[in-house]
Amino acid sequence: MKILAIESSCDETAAAVVEDGRKVLSSIIASQVEEHKIYGGVVPEIASRRHCEAIDGVVTSALAEAGLTLDGVDAVAV
Repeated sequence: MKILAIESSCDETAAAVVEDGRKVLSSIIASQVEEHKIYGGVVPEIASRRHCEAIDGVVTSALAEAGLTLDGVDAVAV
């Protein structure tokens, strides 16, 4: 089973494809650390906008690195 996992809880937008719960086929991370550094911490409004901007590219890259399309994914975890 191949799972596309998506994470966007704080200042990083990430996607990975994992096979059979153990084998990581890809892992892509778009970090916002540098952008938030000037504020001394994460600014939720900025972070949420950056997640929207980054998610498509992160997921596309994770699938490409795993050699898959969405049709080859069995489940999505967010």
